[in-house]
Amino acid sequence: MEAPFWRLLTLARPIVGWLLLAVLLGVATVASGIGLMATSAYLISEAALHPSIAALEVAIVGVRFFGIARGLLRYVERLITHEATFRLLARLRVWLYAALEPLAPARLLEYVHQGEASHSSGDLLSRIVSDIEMLQNFYVRVLAPPCVAALIAVGMWLFFGAFDPRMALAFVGCFLLSAIGIPLVTYLLSRRAGQQLVEARAALHVRLVDHVQGLADVLAFGQEERARKELDVLDKKYNKAQSSLDQIGGMQEALSMICMQMTALLMLLLGIQCVRTGQFNGVFLALLVLAALSSFEAILPLPAAFQQVSSSMAAAHRLFALIDAKPALQQSQQPAPLPQNYELRIEHLRFRYTSDEADVLHDVSFSVPEGCCVALIGASGIGKSTIVHLLQRFWDYHEGHILLGERELRDYDQDEVRRLISVVSQDTHLFHTTIRANLLLAREDVSEEEMIRATQRAHIHEFILSLPRGYDTEVGEQGVRLSGGERQRLAIARALLKNAPILLLDEPTANLDAVTAQDIRQMLRELICRRTTLLITHQFADIEIADEVVVLQQSEYGCMSALKSLSEMGGEIANEAISVTGSW
Repeated sequence: MEAPFWRLLTLARPIVGWLLLAVLLGVATVASGIGLMATSAYLISEAALHPSIAALEVAIVGVRFFGIARGLLRYVERLITHEATFRLLARLRVWLYAALEPLAPARLLEYVHQGEASHSSGDLLSRIVSDIEMLQNFYVRVLAPPCVAALIAVGMWLFFGAFDPRMALAFVGCFLLSAIGIPLVTYLLSRRAGQQLVEARAALHVRLVDHVQGLADVLAFGQEERARKELDVLDKKYNKAQSSLDQIGGMQEALSMICMQMTALLMLLLGIQCVRTGQFNGVFLALLVLAALSSFEAILPLPAAFQQVSSSMAAAHRLFALIDAKPALQQSQQPAPLPQNYELRIEHLRFRYTSDEADVLHDVSFSVPEGCCVALIGASGIGKSTIVHLLQRFWDYHEGHILLGERELRDYDQDEVRRLISVVSQDTHLFHTTIRANLLLAREDVSEEEMIRATQRAHIHEFILSLPRGYDTEVGEQGVRLSGGERQRLAIARALLKNAPILLLDEPTANLDAVTAQDIRQMLRELICRRTTLLITHQFADIEIADEVVVLQQSEYGCMSALKSLSEMGGEIANEAISVTGSW
């Protein structure tokens, strides 16, 4: 596997121009600071000899030029750096989402259900948000400062070499000690603390997400103090790691300051010898000392950059470990053209979620004729929703066949298959945005007239208009501001807008009161018209809209097996399958 460092570099290729411009502006800014200090020192030294004002004009103009240039270049350099950072963050987030999308839901669910404390939705959130934020430091604070320092070092080596080779060698030695030696020691000392910081932050995020999501249960069982103690322990670990890094950073700053002052003293002693031997005029002595001092501005960010290496690499390892997972589904290299008819046939289907688990589905066979509605019933946990997941190509089946038209479902392009399918489930997911944006998930090119027509058919248009902001009303996280019936109606409106030829209904009336469920049922009658529909339900009343019913039951192997349709089995067996309460 390619090292994270080089993989991170490849991600920066599209913005390499911005990064190079930021480096050049950084060099120009430091060079302006050096020019300002050196020219000011020369001006003061020369003025002490009382020359004519004409002899000082060039130095005076130089001080003004470097003073203005330094402020202007610093502003532009920060502007370009921020532009590069924001472009980089946008690219990293898109890159991560593009890498995660093929892993959902199969691989991501396996990831969060592996039983390890670090593998949870909170940890995923930490990787997607915090670790990405951490990586921006790699490009802006890790890569750029060494480039700026290297260019300044070369320039100053040539500059001092023009006066005396010994001064050039002395400066380079001190500069390298401060630029490489001290930061290297800092890196070695902070490597473990940096990794601990990333891990402690991730663990804290995991617990925070868990406690916020389960806050009602924590309060109900009186576990507030326990939750507070857990968060306090994790917060102390995080603060301890951050404190270690701060202590190392303070030590580094002290060592860098000592090295900088020793460099100035050394340059002063060597310069005095050169003046005594007549190698150059004494007015240049202060110039050389202040030039050496101001050049250390280029290496001030280096220790922090070395500290950021460990944190950045730890974040990179966590991200690459996530995205390097192999997708559960492999796209067909030569996808088949879409079918002419939309009949679904399942033949001797066998499936298990992981290799060490028992079969969820075993020898399941049934068909859904084109334009017909088939109800699939069975006990809870028997595998009905699993069939819906397989039809949507979220997982791949191990044995048997799922045919769409006359070809295997896996022969088609995955995205094209999903475009052919609309789903209305018992837990409709609504994003924390407006009603309009949630409806537009069905199709981006939906007109206002189409949207209104769909919501009218779903009997929710009048309700939407009654809201203060109408279609621009925020629904809250997971649609919390809407009732269960209102969420289902929005789901039906979304399915109508998508207008897909295949419809999967997974417990569409579950958790609804009788009146609301009956209203939803009436809407479903219109929705399933001329569509190939698979209806999964526990409710006896739901099968009224179906043309045929298929029962899933436990097989002798402990797996799930499909029986014949109830229309073929006779009323006596059908009555045995249906409980007196009207549900299975």
